[in-house]
Order: sequence, then C-alpha cells, then structure tokens
Amino acid sequence: MTARAAGVTLLPATAIVVGNMIGTGIFTSLGFQVADIRSGFVLMTLWVLGGVFALCGALCYGELAAALPRSGGEYHFLGRIYHPAVGFLAGWVSATVGFAAPVALVAMAFGEYLASATPVPVAAASGGVVAVVAGVHLCEIRIGGRFQSVFTLLKVGMIVMLAGAFFVFGEDQGVRFLPGPGDAALLVSAPFAVALVFVMYAYSGWNAATYVVNDVRDPQRTVPRALFAGTLLVTVLYIGLNAAFLHAAPMEILEGEVEVAQVAAEAAFGSRGGSLVALLICLGLLSSLSAMTWAGPRVAVTMGEDYRPLRWLAVRSKKGVPYVAVLWQTAIVYLLLIDGTFEAVLVYIELLLILSGFLTVAGVIWLRWREPGLERPYRAWGYPLTPVIFLGISAWMIVYMVRAKPVESGWSLATLVAGALVYLAARRG
Repeated sequence: MTARAAGVTLLPATAIVVGNMIGTGIFTSLGFQVADIRSGFVLMTLWVLGGVFALCGALCYGELAAALPRSGGEYHFLGRIYHPAVGFLAGWVSATVGFAAPVALVAMAFGEYLASATPVPVAAASGGVVAVVAGVHLCEIRIGGRFQSVFTLLKVGMIVMLAGAFFVFGEDQGVRFLPGPGDAALLVSAPFAVALVFVMYAYSGWNAATYVVNDVRDPQRTVPRALFAGTLLVTVLYIGLNAAFLHAAPMEILEGEVEVAQVAAEAAFGSRGGSLVALLICLGLLSSLSAMTWAGPRVAVTMGEDYRPLRWLAVRSKKGVPYVAVLWQTAIVYLLLIDGTFEAVLVYIELLLILSGFLTVAGVIWLRWREPGLERPYRAWGYPLTPVIFLGISAWMIVYMVRAKPVESGWSLATLVAGALVYLAARRG
C-alpha cells in the first residue's frame, strides 16, 4: 500500500502545519520585543501583521500545491516555475539547514525548559528529544501521522489553557492594547523591524503541508485547506497567548528572557506554576520537532528522485519510510547543536526562508501570466492583493536583514553558493 493510498487526511495535514508553526518562537520572541517596545498596541500589531503575512502566503501556496501536486515545497515549485537550478537551491537550503536549524532551535528550547524544571542537563535533553522524535518517524508513516496529530492537539489545548489561566488568575499589569501617543513612530522604527524578524520566525512553517503532498490523500483539496485552517488557527492562538503574557507579567521581567512563558508563569502563579508550565511547553514542543522531522526529509527524497548522484537520499524502507533522509537531517541537527547561538542561527535561517517564500509567491503571479490555461483546482483568495501583501512585507524584511545583519547574510549567501556548486555536480552526474 502506498503512502497516498494509506492516506494522510485533513486532520494530520493540518496538524503538521500547526505543529511546524508553533515552536520556539511563540515561547521566546516576546522577551526580545519588549526590550525596545513597551506599547501593548504595537506589540499586538507585530503579531497581527505576522498573521496577515502568513495567511497571504498560505493562500498562495495553496494554489500552487493544487496546480502542481508533488512533495518538495519550494524545491518543486521553483524548479517548475522558473528553472531547475532555482528549485535546486531552495531544495538545498531545505535539505541542509532549512529544517535542521529550526529543529536544533526547538531542541535547544526544549533542553532549556526541561532543565529549568528537572535535574536533566540541557545538552542531554536537547540531544535525547531529537533522537526520540527521529525514531518515531523511522517507523511507519501512519504512526508518525498519529504522533503528529495527538501532540498537536495537546499543544493547542495547552495554549488555550495557559492563555485562559493568565487572564483569569494573573494580576492585571495595565497594558493598553489600543493605540496611544508615540505608537505611530514606533511602527516605522528600527526596533519594530528587529522585532518583526522574531515574529516572522514564530510564524514560519505555515507552508509545511506542501512538503508532504505525496503522503496526503486527495492533496489538491486537502493541502490548501490544511494550509489555511492551520495558519488561521495559529494566528488566533499567537495573538491570544501574547496578550495573556502581557496581561499577567510585567514587561520588566520579560525583557531579554528566552523562556518567556515560564517567566510569565512564575510571575502569575509562583515558582511551582513556572515549573509546571515549563514541562507543558516541553510536551508542546514535541509536535514541532515531529512536524519538521516529517516534512524536511521529504524534500531530500524528491531531490534524490530527480538527480542520480543524490539517489541515495531517496532510499526508503519496505514500509515506505525515507530513513536515509531522516538520518541525514538528524545528523545535521546534531552538528548545529554542538555549536550555535539562538539568535545567530535564527537570523541566518530566516533570511533564506523568506527569500524562498518571496520567489515562490511571486511564482503565483508569474504562472497566472505565463500559463493562464494551467488547471487550478484552487485559486488564491484575494488575488492579486494577497501575493502583493506577502511580497511587500518579504522584500522589506530581506532588505532590512541584509543591512542589519551582514555576517549572517554572508553565511546565507555562502550556503547558496555551495548549493550552486552541488547543483552543477549533480546535473553533470
């Protein structure tokens, strides 16, 4: 029985979107944002803007997934829309650091949260959870899908419970969520742009279902629905949870903290409450690790199917599991865990992801013009406004990140150059 015949349905397809999106960003980003922004309205605007950006992207990717149904995400889309070399570079990013770096970041956060509540060392917790989740996805695809669905539902329930508890039991800090004096200037300031980098990282992953199209039953209908439903749900959860953090905890104690949720819980419920929340977050992070461990290797598999020298990446077990690609991504994760700081890794990978997304959404407009007769079972709502909004925000972010973070941008460029060299070798092979 093939993976598609076994059929990943709408629930697990949506779960992979939600699981991929809700990772470290929501539990860490606010601490960096309040360092320079103390307006509740501006902080909420950041999260609303991030949600609009992600929803516009999800709608555009839904059109491409329905018109060009195949696993691989940007690798498949860009190769089909522009040129195989462009797709290969996007696939190279995904198959090397595009998923491995976020997995490493989530594993780092998992280790920090678990170590804060238990005697387990950070390194042991981070490395151990990567091995456990990889082991799950080395089993049958059906088992990985069930694991994803269960832990994503637990995560959503945990976030709803936490937000409600902060509002009900937390002491009101008097944060205003309506516009006030000075807010207009903050919205066009450098601190707002810096904060938006962290927000965009928190929202990344809304395109996750496009990487596992071949595993999905009736993908031309299911994938667009999963992208939209998952992204909309996460947007609502993000806005509600960040408002709850600001309602219950003083900004002074949140400033600069990575474990924002635990710090807020300790302020609202005491040290025991903080430890309990840390353990709950660890439970929730499992679905993030699972989603990226499921989706990432599928890009490597698709590349292996297309290029003979990479054929080893496409090797599957008798049960259809791409075990070589899973082990490949896991090995890169461990390399990143050995040496890497949270912020540097975040900026480095976010620039590459935003650039890939920019080119892919631009491809929606390009295909509408070049191939008007292409069968499109689903068309992006709000076209052309939705792609234009996405492209405008992406372009602004790319320019800002290149100017503000030249070192990390240089590493991003080096990654693309390395990918171009591998493409030339793979094409010759």
